Amino acid sequence: MKVIGITEFGGPDALAIHEVEEPHAGPGEVRIRVRAFAVSPTDAGVRAGGRDLSQAGEPPYVPGMDAAGVVDEVGEGVTQWQTGDEVMAIALPLRGHGGAYMQVLVAPVDSIARIPTGTSLEEASTIPMNGLTAVQILEKAGLSAGQTLLVTGAPGLLGNYLVQLAEQQGITVIADAADKDRALVESLGADHIVPRGDEFVAAVQAIAPHGVDAIADTALLHEQAVPLLRDGGVFLAVRGWQGDGTPGIRFEQAMVFDEYHSQAKLDRLRQAVEDGVLTPRVSEVLAASEPGAAADAHRRLEAGGTRGRFVLTW
Repeated sequence: MKVIGITEFGGPDALAIHEVEEPHAGPGEVRIRVRAFAVSPTDAGVRAGGRDLSQAGEPPYVPGMDAAGVVDEVGEGVTQWQTGDEVMAIALPLRGHGGAYMQVLVAPVDSIARIPTGTSLEEASTIPMNGLTAVQILEKAGLSAGQTLLVTGAPGLLGNYLVQLAEQQGITVIADAADKDRALVESLGADHIVPRGDEFVAAVQAIAPHGVDAIADTALLHEQAVPLLRDGGVFLAVRGWQGDGTPGIRFEQAMVFDEYHSQAKLDRLRQAVEDGVLTPRVSEVLAASEPGAAADAHRRLEAGGTRGRFVLTW
């Protein structure tokens, strides 16, 4: 089978198509004929290196945490899935069965869910990693209805999902947006929209003069955003930032690898899409078998400004 991976860490051009032996489903697993996989900033981090390789096996190393496709093999003891079922899955690069940039992915049954009714495989492939990250962030925030959450980077896909899921829970959401993204963020249902840039801090303070209850910092503002929290507030970071030690603030890190066996949460995301709460967003679909397509998606993603996800299809 074909995979897109790397034999040496580096820039986008390190990605190449490789032929590897096709895997098979073991007990408690299914095999998915992958039709679509999404490209995320996490994938660029895997490609560039600096990650734990202790469980990675031999190269090529395959990025990707989001896949959607069709079950084509069912392992021993699996009764809830049949060949032909359309599913979405979270994958773990550099460990276990590897990342999602492959034609055939083996997955434990508790890492997959049916794709939402009326949703394409391309759209479904944008849900698992960012959706589960958003769910985990909101769980760690522990907010009640009426409390206030500031979402930085709201126009990005993780920001989209955070705004929509928080609104579903009755949380008051303050979200940032540049002028060009304001209509998108308004469509998500944010209660307040503040500008990005020099006016950001003052605009948030005008809405929440005593500080917000929690910040989900997908824009990586870090120290700039911490003063916007009330005493006792929660700062929720992505990409491992551990905080600046400000007294009275609880710093938490989102660790989506911990959600690999979170089938119930993934199925709730399916339901959220079917209920119109969550909106999958595809920026562009590219052919995975086209030489350089994955590298092009990585370059464009890292250039910034992408709304939705680049999705590659086999």
